[in-house]
Amino acid sequence: MSDSTEPPSVSPSIKADSESRKILGPAGNRVEVREEEKESMKKKKDKDLVGKKPKSYVKLAKSSPKIVVRKKDNESADSSCSSKSSSSSDGSSVKMARFRKKEKHDSSSGEAPMVTLAIPFKRCDWITQFSDPLHISFHDEEWGVPVHEDKKLFELLVLSQASAELTWPQIFYKRDKFRKFFENYNPSSIAKFPEDKLLLGRPNGGLLLSEQKLRAIVGNAVALLKIQQEFGSFSSYCWRFLNHTPIKNGFQYGRQIPSKTPKSEAISKDLMRRGFRCVGPIVIYSFMQISGMVNDHLISCFRYMECNTINVKKDPKPVVKETKKETDDLDETKLCE
Repeated sequence: MSDSTEPPSVSPSIKADSESRKILGPAGNRVEVREEEKESMKKKKDKDLVGKKPKSYVKLAKSSPKIVVRKKDNESADSSCSSKSSSSSDGSSVKMARFRKKEKHDSSSGEAPMVTLAIPFKRCDWITQFSDPLHISFHDEEWGVPVHEDKKLFELLVLSQASAELTWPQIFYKRDKFRKFFENYNPSSIAKFPEDKLLLGRPNGGLLLSEQKLRAIVGNAVALLKIQQEFGSFSSYCWRFLNHTPIKNGFQYGRQIPSKTPKSEAISKDLMRRGFRCVGPIVIYSFMQISGMVNDHLISCFRYMECNTINVKKDPKPVVKETKKETDDLDETKLCE
């Protein structure tokens, strides 16, 4: 027996079988994949991705969507733009802009003959869908509109004074009672109010305003008659502080609106010097806002541009002789007392 050992011979069939099997790599049971298999798997994966659509896939429309609203029987099909007030679920009115577009209607197609879009107007931030309907109406129709009539200006001054004791919704609900009690805000009649007249304003057991405020309004009517005698009208006196031109502030946010300004302080000081009472700078600035001397609508509010485009009217001049006579009569009665 020789010392050199020869390796055992392997049959050719075993060699062929070992060559056909896949060789295990050093990483364990991972199989070394041929390049051809890698490419075939990659092509299959790409094919699957192309065939499937993601869940969030949305097909884009080639044309813009159409909003079709059924035409009402009583609604005209003219091409116009009108504003309409509708009531919301909470009872408050919402201002709506209704745009109507006239189109040719094909009887063979089932489309509506007219497209109607209802777009709500943007108001100032302090007017919401929960605001009182009277407050919304006052904002949309009166607040910020320039006023040049003496009785109307005196009414707004009284309402501004009342805002120190009542909320604006309460004032709006009592507005008719104010007009009746103050005889449509005729300063000549208010200046002659007797003592018992002030004590008769007790609807439902309570005064419209405090006795101090009522006496101040009567005294302000007397002072207003003297202003009419000197300047021709109360409107001329008020608007001369602004050179007869409304102030257009153009605020973007409600927090920017002041409660008083140097201009309101100057008017308040001059009114007090002339005998007016309960006319502080805050009350006067509120009076300037509701009488249109100042446009404090936010620039995003639809009323901002509307109030800016209102033509400024000339101040009406009442007859000075009659006013002078009434003022002299009031002075004589005071001296007799």
